[in-house]
Amino acid sequence: AGSDYGLMIGIMMIAILLASLVSADPELLQDVCVADLTSGLKLNGFACKSNISADDFFFAGLAKPGLTNNTFGATVTPASVQQINGLNTLGVSMARIDYAPGGLNPPHTHPRATEIVFVLEGELDVGFITTENKLFSKTIKKGEIFTFPRGLIHFQINNGKVPAAVIAGFNSQLPGTQRVANALFASSPTVEDVVLTKAFQIGTKAVEKIKSRLAPKK
Repeated sequence: AGSDYGLMIGIMMIAILLASLVSADPELLQDVCVADLTSGLKLNGFACKSNISADDFFFAGLAKPGLTNNTFGATVTPASVQQINGLNTLGVSMARIDYAPGGLNPPHTHPRATEIVFVLEGELDVGFITTENKLFSKTIKKGEIFTFPRGLIHFQINNGKVPAAVIAGFNSQLPGTQRVANALFASSPTVEDVVLTKAFQIGTKAVEKIKSRLAPKK
């Protein structure tokens, strides 16, 4: 009987662990916890503010296309806890991504979330790369959906002749975004040239040229 009890406890512990791994963010412990972005309190998330209203759960920022007159011809408009304070502890967020013809959302990862995109307009070539360096790619059109697994490098490019747009959903209030090129060539302090020349099999001049292009604008 004792061994059966131990087995049951073990199974319960494994079930609890697996359940915790399914969600990208911790489960909420109360109805709402509207983020107080001004608080100096350090938490895994944000402190709750006391005076809340319906506006804390509202955001109109995804209604209009973002400007795409930039280097990559694409703009991400986030709707995370930093824009919608009421998302704090709720484990979800969204974004709108707009692409000019030829626009690219460069290879990047979301360390805290899986992403799913719904095409509003246009057509995109999208893909993600597994840890075994296998590419899964597809062309998606208006009304279609594609999913990018959590933490894997992925991208979207508009190879069409008209603008495109998607709405993206994330299972995290703050998924985080790390662009591969910027992380390696525009970090602070910068990665040593010898690391980059050996990793990419390019010369020092090429490394410095890429760093100068990706350096944050002052």
